Amino acid sequence: DPTWSSGLADGFGKMYAAEGVGGFYAGFGPILLKQVPYTMAKFAVQGNTAEAIYSSMGTSPSQMSSGGNLTVSLSSGVIAGVAAAIISHPADTLLSKVNKAGAGGEGTIMVRLANIAKETGFVKLCTVGLMPRCVMIGTLTAGQFGIFDTVMGALGASKFHFTDPTKK
Repeated sequence: DPTWSSGLADGFGKMYAAEGVGGFYAGFGPILLKQVPYTMAKFAVQGNTAEAIYSSMGTSPSQMSSGGNLTVSLSSGVIAGVAAAIISHPADTLLSKVNKAGAGGEGTIMVRLANIAKETGFVKLCTVGLMPRCVMIGTLTAGQFGIFDTVMGALGASKFHFTDPTKK
């Protein structure tokens, strides 16, 4: 509501008076419930997919040209982006809906999210708008990993892998 406050300081004051310090962090939990699985899926799937692609070709990144490595980065990035989009889509849909005026009724943000989930239904939360999200996130993620791997190569840096120090 643009008429609720006259500026940032006024808005902070009103928000603090109405909800206390917790009001500034009301959306923190829900955003973590969306962002953590999204990010974990993106990185885990991309790494495993890139390794599977290299393995299926019987080669390694050091044996391939920069163009070949870029192709693997882009391909694994698309797959990772689609997986991340699917995993985070229900939570992203809920967060989009909860930010609309009056959505979910009264109560804390978690109560409102639960109300929206009940109203919308599990299948709709998981499927409505999923295809455009997969296209968007798939292409963005491919671009991110393409840029990342290109910069890493240009700087002469390499990815590290965690190893079990007891298995040396």
